[in-house]
This record gives sequence, structure tokens and C-alpha cells, in this order.
Amino acid sequence: MRFGLSFSDSESTKKTSGNDVDIKSLVFNITIFVLACIILLMSYSLYQKIFNGNQKIFKEESDENISEIIQVEVLNGCGVSGVAERFTEYLRANGCDVVSSSNYSQFDVQQTIVIDRTGKSVNAEHVAELLGVKNFIIQKNKEYFLDVSIIIGNDYNKLKAIK
Repeated sequence: MRFGLSFSDSESTKKTSGNDVDIKSLVFNITIFVLACIILLMSYSLYQKIFNGNQKIFKEESDENISEIIQVEVLNGCGVSGVAERFTEYLRANGCDVVSSSNYSQFDVQQTIVIDRTGKSVNAEHVAELLGVKNFIIQKNKEYFLDVSIIIGNDYNKLKAIK
């Protein structure tokens, strides 16, 4: 009987050990599967970032064209009555969408300033060229929902809008 007990004890031990091995190998296989999925997701993400990065480069190059609609704000910085309205009419006649026309915070601006609000400098260059202004400045501002601001200075009578 002793041998029977010993035999049955060792047999049950083997079965338990076999179950432990099966559970360990199942956990190990699940872990490998999960890690393989994570590696695949990371590889796909890296591929997307590389691919989308190239698209952004091409998109920025294609953005060098003048926008079909350039939204403009005209501000009177010289204090002469009616100047902002004349500039507004001139710009609208030349294809700009003037969304706002009002007075600037002060009336002692010496030279007319064209301000690029979006970082797409070709639009500001185009507006500056329309007016005959030689330079423009870039002041990106996400709070503005327009492309270009114009502050009319005391040199307004030398610009194309008035001539």
C-alpha cells in the first residue's frame, strides 16, 4: 500500500506540476502576444508620423500661393477722416475681403504698416504690394480671425489706394 500511496502521490504531483506548466506557458504566450501587438502599434505609429511629416512638408510648400480670399482689417492710424473707407474700397476692388474698418488706438503712426497675422507671408506681401507699402511685419495671433491687418499712417497720400 505504501507503494500505491507513493505512486498516487507522485502521480498527483505530476498532474499539478503539469497544470502549473500549462498555466505558466499560457501566461507567457499571452504576454508575448500583448508585447507583439504593442510593437506593431508603435511601428505603425512611427510609420504614420514619418509619412504625415512628409505630407506637412509638401503642404507648407504648396501654401506659398496667395490665398483666394485674403481677409483684411483696416485701421486708421493717421487720424484723417475717411481714409480707412477709401482704403477699404480700394482693397475690395482689388479682391480683398475687408472684414473690419475702424480707428487705431492712436493717430500718430508715421508710416503705413501691413501686419501678417497668420504666418502666411505671401498674403501680406500681396496686400503690401497692392498698397505700395515696401515692408510688412509678422505678428502671428491665433485670436485674430483674419490674414492681414493694415494700420494707415501719415504717408497714406503716397500710397496706391489714394493716387
